[in-house]
Amino acid sequence: MPLVASLAIALAACGDQTAKDGKEGAATAAADGPKLGIRPAGDETIKLDRTKIKNADLLKIYDHIDANIDSHVVNLQKWIQQPTVSNTGEGIPESAEMVKGFFDKLGCQKTQVFDPGINKWGSQSNPVVYAKCDEGAEKTLAVYWQGDTMPVTQPDLWKAPPFEGRLVEQAPYKKVLIGRGAVNSKGPEMSFYNALLSIKAVTGKLPVNLIFIVESDEERMDVGLNKFMQDHADLVKDADALWGPGGSEGCVFVELTTSGKSWGRGPVYSDIHGSNKRSVDSPAWRHIQMLSKLVSADGNTVLIPGFYDNIVPPTKEELAILAKSAAKYDLKRAANNLGVARFISDDPLTQLKMARMGTSMNLDGIWGGNMFAGGSGAILPNKIMSKHNFRYVPNMSGPDIVAKLRKHLDKLGYKDVEINLVGDVPWAKKNTDNDISRATAYTAQMWGQNHDPITPNDSILLAGGGGGYWPAYLFSGTESPINIPISSVRGGTGGNAHAANEFWVIEGAGNSPGMATAEKIIATALYTYAGLNGPIALAPEKP
Repeated sequence: MPLVASLAIALAACGDQTAKDGKEGAATAAADGPKLGIRPAGDETIKLDRTKIKNADLLKIYDHIDANIDSHVVNLQKWIQQPTVSNTGEGIPESAEMVKGFFDKLGCQKTQVFDPGINKWGSQSNPVVYAKCDEGAEKTLAVYWQGDTMPVTQPDLWKAPPFEGRLVEQAPYKKVLIGRGAVNSKGPEMSFYNALLSIKAVTGKLPVNLIFIVESDEERMDVGLNKFMQDHADLVKDADALWGPGGSEGCVFVELTTSGKSWGRGPVYSDIHGSNKRSVDSPAWRHIQMLSKLVSADGNTVLIPGFYDNIVPPTKEELAILAKSAAKYDLKRAANNLGVARFISDDPLTQLKMARMGTSMNLDGIWGGNMFAGGSGAILPNKIMSKHNFRYVPNMSGPDIVAKLRKHLDKLGYKDVEINLVGDVPWAKKNTDNDISRATAYTAQMWGQNHDPITPNDSILLAGGGGGYWPAYLFSGTESPINIPISSVRGGTGGNAHAANEFWVIEGAGNSPGMATAEKIIATALYTYAGLNGPIALAPEKP
């Protein structure tokens, strides 16, 4: 959940600007900003329960967001225009300095770019940006951001250049922003930042103290953040809670390599002419045969002995959470939104169990030999490599999976196949019986949005978790050096993470919020968590 930006931009109503009147400040800032014609409410049917707004400043903040939404969208566009590709390094050093300037602009007293150095997996870490904003508030909230994006692997499929940030119409939305990182995760995080700017423009201060941790290695298994938290956990020790996605599944990432040199057959130094296959063994075919023995013919069952041994079945409470979601889950619409023909299962509950609490071995990519698009060219590769992510759940572990993989390959006669462990993100369970979760749940109710049940029972599903991994284990649980509650309320809408035409909704539609509503929801959550919006009065959950 899932970011870095070009922040040498003119942000309306910055951190050092204090408006005496929210509407007056909004009008002044809007008059100086760009004119994109964004409709703050778009075609939304979302209705805020204003009887639950007990602090008049929030209404002024909402007005400021509406009046400045064009500038807020430009902020996101400029962030998208700064590439931040962690796997290639493109734009990473520049982005780290930019995001530091971001927090300088907000008025944070302490901002610093850290170089974590060589991590436990032996690779060089990308930078981590740290900032601390002391507002003299009662509560301190740490904020996790993903500062990097995936590469663009299929540029010809994009409807707009991936680093342009173009606004386009995409049914049912009149305006979405297309760009790499739009939903994963610059859109949600710029919405958070814009909300902070509006709060400071209206009131002159934030409702909570903030500690920002922005990593640049999320798409590299959080390898740098792991090292940063080992060395600098003391910088986050004052936090009462973390704004982040919640619980997390586990994920371990490996590279498998078959080479003629290690095998002792086939080309041993470089690729050779493909005509030689008539009399020379092929490491590539050997690799394909090896892969076929790791999963079932349909690719959906892992065949590594003992892979499933340590799985803890879902609890009754977890099954009830999934069943509640399945009752109103449109499989066809979900598949269409994801861009797939259909899911493995046609049963909504089964599909949700697989998606949010399932396991898998994926083939993320494979290469070697003739990788040129089109044409021909006879090549017998000397080496072939494939990338794989294993998704795992309690009580499985990444190191155990890799050990079982090694044992299985050796037994099958593939001792020469090299395993490179790229990184491992252990699963983390969370519960919602804490102040930050109650505040985000109450905020969701105010805005007519869904939220997790309040429960003391830990789960990878809760506090926004389920359906993806993120480094929750570094902030909470037995492996965390700080172990604090985690929750957030996202509010906004987007899609196509890691895919072509990644987007963030600017003008919402129906019950799907646009960017302005997302910013208002975030501001509401911060005030509610700070205790500045009256007591939390959660309504009973609907069956």
